[in-house]
Amino acid sequence: MDQRLSLVTLVVTDLDRSRAFYIDGLGWTAEVDVPGEVLMIRVGERLLLSLWQREHAEAEIGPVSAGGAPPLTLAHNVTEPAQVDAVLELAAAAGGQVGTASWRTWGGYSGYAVDPDGFRWEIAVNPTALGESLLP
Repeated sequence: MDQRLSLVTLVVTDLDRSRAFYIDGLGWTAEVDVPGEVLMIRVGERLLLSLWQREHAEAEIGPVSAGGAPPLTLAHNVTEPAQVDAVLELAAAAGGQVGTASWRTWGGYSGYAVDPDGFRWEIAVNPTALGESLLP
């Protein structure tokens, strides 16, 4: 089996609100857009972020839980601290909840933005070789 990830699917409660955040607010481009059902955004050469309306997701995968902070974070790495701040400002303008970025004990600079369904995105500069390998 190949070692790879093809899709990250987030089950959302209001697809229109998610579209307003990701497409209208952040300026991302939809690869697949089925109103009321699913929105897919290419986020890597062979990687899609799928936003799936809760009712349609539950019809296929069964009940999903909600409430509290989901036990995962997503990350968007950039090259310099000013870009972290700029992306956080963009996310705030798109309606996201945003915290203040800071220097981390691991040597990087990051902050968090929360999308309309509570999914946390870390916006980060990771000055290590591994971090550099994640940049286009």
